[in-house]
Amino acid sequence: MTQQRVEIAAVISRDFQENTFVVHLSGRDDCAVIDPGLEPDRIEQYLDAHGLTPAAILNTHGHADHIGGNAALKRRWPNCPLVIGRGDASKLTDAVENLSAPFGFSVVSPPADVLLDDGDRYTTAGIDFEVLAIPGHTTGHVVYVCRRENGCLAFVGDVIFAGSVGRTDFPGGDCRALISGIHGKLFTLPERTLLYPGHGPATTVGYEKKHNPFAAMP
Repeated sequence: MTQQRVEIAAVISRDFQENTFVVHLSGRDDCAVIDPGLEPDRIEQYLDAHGLTPAAILNTHGHADHIGGNAALKRRWPNCPLVIGRGDASKLTDAVENLSAPFGFSVVSPPADVLLDDGDRYTTAGIDFEVLAIPGHTTGHVVYVCRRENGCLAFVGDVIFAGSVGRTDFPGGDCRALISGIHGKLFTLPERTLLYPGHGPATTVGYEKKHNPFAAMP
């Protein structure tokens, strides 16, 4: 039996140019919202225009630009679980930890409903996600991998970008851990795996292995 196609749309917040991903199976009206950014009204407008209802909110990590829309979405859909890696859960409710206060504004989120660890699996809206913990940008950063018959998808947050990698100069950053996680986990995925980062365009594992100068092993 052929799997339903995974539909992916990016809603880009103008502040920080952060990608919020709306992910759903073709023919279904429930979806996962990954990393709702600082303009939740635009996310809600997209959901309403396409007749979609969030079944879960997934955060790759707890920085403000990736959790800024959590509170608004939870107000509208209070039964929608908020999901994050265990190591970044405290950032949701702490404006200092999530870096909004140091940048001169305050963002807080409701606390998590579901905490994930490396190797966990989480299913929502009919989509199975494998959880890879890849610290370095933050201590509790996770990547959500979706393995499909026609290929792999990975929502990588700020672990890796097209031609670059996430910053490691924020509190909790660790360059060696980041590069080790990229090579030990992300780069072991099939080369055609599509990577959907928190900022900028999508890329592939194969392209980044060959061309990303920042992902080289030290």
